[in-house]
Amino acid sequence: MATFPVINLEKLNGEERAAIMEQINDACENWGFFELLNHGIPHDFLDTVERLTKEHYKKCMEQRFKELVASKALEGLQAEVTDMDWESTFYLRHLPESNMADFPDLTDEYRKVMKEFALKLEKLAEELLDLLCENLGLEKGYLKKAFYGARGPTFGTKVSNYPPCPTPEKFKGLRAHTDAGGIILLFQDAKVSGLQLLKDGEWIDVPPMRHSIVINLGDQIEVITNGKYKSVEHRVIAQTDGTRMSIASFYNPGSDAVIYPAPALLEKDAEEKKQVYPKFVFEDYMKLYVGLKFQPKEPRFEAMKAMATA
Repeated sequence: MATFPVINLEKLNGEERAAIMEQINDACENWGFFELLNHGIPHDFLDTVERLTKEHYKKCMEQRFKELVASKALEGLQAEVTDMDWESTFYLRHLPESNMADFPDLTDEYRKVMKEFALKLEKLAEELLDLLCENLGLEKGYLKKAFYGARGPTFGTKVSNYPPCPTPEKFKGLRAHTDAGGIILLFQDAKVSGLQLLKDGEWIDVPPMRHSIVINLGDQIEVITNGKYKSVEHRVIAQTDGTRMSIASFYNPGSDAVIYPAPALLEKDAEEKKQVYPKFVFEDYMKLYVGLKFQPKEPRFEAMKAMATA
């Protein structure tokens, strides 16, 4: 079985640039996921993010989750639960405007660090989008521009903890889905595993690695590349031991951005295939996605296509 792609970004500016670019292209074409080492975000800064996130969970979220489990009598259920996830989570929006003021229980230090983390991740996301452009033969900045809309991209962070689950056969930490948006940057627990992706009909573990950032592609990248790069189904398995930290940041199109396959790629593909993906406003796709997140993506694309021709 092929091994999960781990890419050392440090080598991008040396003699091995062509090989690294090929690794990124192969990961985008065949996995929809890859793990970055030496991505430019300092290790000691990531240690601080992890420490503060785990402290915040212990102080403000853990008891709430236990009370939720007790109130719904979740531990005694006999059948598999398919309408909820075994996770404790909150969502920080950064762009187009921050919602951090809506979370009074965040310490000043944690706020400051998460703002700084968002800036570092935003920069990394835009660098990666340009590497994708280079591999695709698109002009530099094409993907960023495609995401832009009137007010720039949408960017936010889902901070999750997956507590130990006494009945992991009955719950998923997070049910299988593809991500609706653009490019996702995940800083995950270095010890407790659980994230898996679907490849060739098999669930494959995304290995926890200290100080790495896991990248995956969302549905909008699939549309813009006309299917050359694909979003991939993934899930989180509930574990009996250890709480798994997951900080996933979503660099998505602006709500009013119009998404469609890049004309330059259609020209290249013209002999092989016609345009197979629809043109739509990102916000319309998100409205559809909210109700269908845990279902296959193909009917979502078909629904957007039908909407466009109506």
